[in-house]
Amino acid sequence: MTALPPNGPPGPDEPAPLSDRDRAVLAVERQSWAGPGAKERAIRERLGISPTRYYQLLNSLLDDRRALEEDPVTVNRLRRVREARRGRR
Repeated sequence: MTALPPNGPPGPDEPAPLSDRDRAVLAVERQSWAGPGAKERAIRERLGISPTRYYQLLNSLLDDRRALEEDPVTVNRLRRVREARRGRR
């Protein structure tokens, strides 16, 4: 069960906080990895999802204001990487 914020549940105009899974996705992205195989293995073991689903979730988090508030350094870094890749296409 998730604890409610100190002021109670979010109001009708307030978005719900990030889920534990969303926070876990950001935590995986904060780490550095020796190679792609290690990261994919960690995604499967820690999150119980496929790497494809992980990257879908991650992409949606990059556009989520709550994720930016939760971890601005990681989200802004990943946004810059995403924009650079789009610019090369």
